[in-house]
Amino acid sequence: MRPAPERRREILDTAAEVFAAQGYDATTVRRIADAAGLLAGSLYYHFDSKESMLDEILRAFLDELWARYDAVLAALLGPRETLEALVTESFREIDRHRAAVAIYQKESRHLREQPRFGYLAGSQRRFEEAWLRTLERGVAAGVFRTDLDVRLTYRFVRDTVWVAASWYRPGGQHSPEEIARQYLSMVLEGVALRDGHRTHE
Repeated sequence: MRPAPERRREILDTAAEVFAAQGYDATTVRRIADAAGLLAGSLYYHFDSKESMLDEILRAFLDELWARYDAVLAALLGPRETLEALVTESFREIDRHRAAVAIYQKESRHLREQPRFGYLAGSQRRFEEAWLRTLERGVAAGVFRTDLDVRLTYRFVRDTVWVAASWYRPGGQHSPEEIARQYLSMVLEGVALRDGHRTHE
């Protein structure tokens, strides 16, 4: 038999995939147990409820995300380098916790109204503040355009990056770092050729 912590991790990974695919409210404990190869009653040996499973899935994802974000912010990089590092770490987290990210995207607005998941609102505020400060520093330093609406830019970058959880699959053709480079190129440089580099038919 697998050690209990390892089996517990496997069950959580399975539950995350089921939650992401079917939605939290539509998912039953029996459905998770079936996907994990367990009897429904056996699942309660590891977890007391599907709410506990979801809580642990989201906390593990956010704890790791913030450990990596905090390391980036503590490095005191320039604003462009900070933005690049945050985007790259975001894609790495999608690679590690794709199902958890998908759950967070779909469910957090509803869940954060529940006392047990109140931490989601606090995490969202921290997330917004970190990105807005980075963009504001870049505008003030002349690294980013002065006509940027930083809040609109934040929303664009946030949504552009995190929606990737809906299509990204770990082990695919591109690594998270490669995808981050492509996204950053489009965000920072655009997709149109500049006048000096255009070719004419």
